[in-house]
Amino acid sequence: MLVLITYDVNTSDSAGKKRLRHVAKQCVNYGIRVQNSVFECELDPAKCRMLKQKLKEEIDAEKDSLRFYYLGDRKKAKIEHIGAKETIKVDEPLLF
Repeated sequence: MLVLITYDVNTSDSAGKKRLRHVAKQCVNYGIRVQNSVFECELDPAKCRMLKQKLKEEIDAEKDSLRFYYLGDRKKAKIEHIGAKETIKVDEPLLF
């Protein structure tokens, strides 16, 4: 299923900047960045639970936030892109 993950990490101190890097790194490992703090991740339920747990361990719930949007398997009917920076399709082969 396609999961859209967004996050907002308070970076007013060095600990927040470190948390931001760690959250972004975890998301990069599982998906594709489509905006600064937005990732599209193609995940099965087990990987989704694992990633969610890893991200919850990285953030400070008093200062930061995570949002998960579960778009399911019919994602092509639910995504519309307008403008520059067209993203790659996460479920198709990537050719260089």
